[in-house]
Amino acid sequence: MAPVLDYSKDIILFDGVCNFCNSYINYVIAHDKADRFAFAPLQSHTATRMSARFQTDFKELNSVVVIHGDEVYTHSSAVIHIVKNLSTIWLPLAYLAYLIPPFIRNRLYTAFAHKRYVLFGQSETCMVPSIQVRNKFLS
Repeated sequence: MAPVLDYSKDIILFDGVCNFCNSYINYVIAHDKADRFAFAPLQSHTATRMSARFQTDFKELNSVVVIHGDEVYTHSSAVIHIVKNLSTIWLPLAYLAYLIPPFIRNRLYTAFAHKRYVLFGQSETCMVPSIQVRNKFLS
């Protein structure tokens, strides 16, 4: 794992025990051709440091979090930010999503987030990244 925070990359904080979240992070890694993202579970020391820096308890948000310099994206805005920066066929949908008012997008995001463990399950521990992608994860 990367020993220090790399502020040149956007940092994605995710629920490390959520099976859906882990699958989504693996998808992001596979499509992050520009090597734009670094990753850390919400249960990590990195997330704790970022929570202190931004004076927000990210674990309580029940959301993926993207830290882009001094900006923080959560809920649907975080997902849109991620998709906009990947090499995928979903890019046009990311731009179309901006046409939906944030309060509607976030209500849909929150409804899904509350059901993710029921729908996809959860692990006892955070995922362990493979050797090939370990350098993308912050300790």
